[in-house]
Amino acid sequence: MKHRATWLFAILLVIALPLSLLAGRIWLDPWSTPNAAVILMELRLPRGILAIVVGAGLGAAGAAMQGYLRNPLADPGLFGIAPGAALGAVLALFLGLATAWLLPLFALAGAAGAMALLALIAGRTGGIALFTLAGMMLASLAGALTSLLISFAPNAFAVSEIVTWLMGALTDRGWHEVWLAAPLTLAGIVCLTRAGRGLDALTLGEAAARSLGIQPVQLQAWLIAGVGLTVGSGVAVAGVVGFVGLIVPHLVRPLTDRRPSSLLVPSALAGALLVLVADALCRILPLVTELRLGIALSLLGAPFFLALLLRMRRGMA
Repeated sequence: MKHRATWLFAILLVIALPLSLLAGRIWLDPWSTPNAAVILMELRLPRGILAIVVGAGLGAAGAAMQGYLRNPLADPGLFGIAPGAALGAVLALFLGLATAWLLPLFALAGAAGAMALLALIAGRTGGIALFTLAGMMLASLAGALTSLLISFAPNAFAVSEIVTWLMGALTDRGWHEVWLAAPLTLAGIVCLTRAGRGLDALTLGEAAARSLGIQPVQLQAWLIAGVGLTVGSGVAVAGVVGFVGLIVPHLVRPLTDRRPSSLLVPSALAGALLVLVADALCRILPLVTELRLGIALSLLGAPFFLALLLRMRRGMA
């Protein structure tokens, strides 16, 4: 039971990756398509790996946040780190500095700034309520500043570029985005797993967790670092991709013993699988322009969120 979900999603991911490399507006035949090796190695393989990296980070972050807040509706964007990263990227676009390296670096700087503010505001007390409110305040402030930059954009092209980037996508991403996001996401997942014991203890309540030797400030530090690295790196290379951290833990939880620590790795694998499949479907759909990944996952996530709310409402009736 403990490792069943991990093995299941790992096997599905191994099956899905090679299939996703063949999928697209033009299906790839490795033996007959001209320049098939170049297309695979330079276009589709880095995009597929990046989908896995981004999805894994968002899935693990969502599982950690739901365990920490003991709220099944928690999402990585709640801490304000994703909006902070988006603000940094939008600032790069606003200033005309959106090169292949500067835009991700601005986004990571925005995530780091949000992490630092969150730790400064809520890190001394260790209280979950203050921590959550601080994150919501930062998310609101970052969203307002992002809207302000859009309204002051110097021209229509800059506005279009900003809005398109905020939709989230893996289009035209290459190996340099993979090398940037992969180590940061892996480091973030390691931080979140270090918080696993504390998250398990929190299921008994804050007082019981303290009695078991859990230090709330230390637990928050691991969470801030883990969520900041996973979500910040994902936003830096792919834009805003929502609902993964909300959906995935609910799909994985019935396959585990429901302890937060048992959800982290399976949720990372399931998040990777979800984003990989969603990105492949975006390429396959016969539309004039490719559907943005963030829009596709929002179209999937909004009905899921509504169904979850209705199920919780029936449970409270």
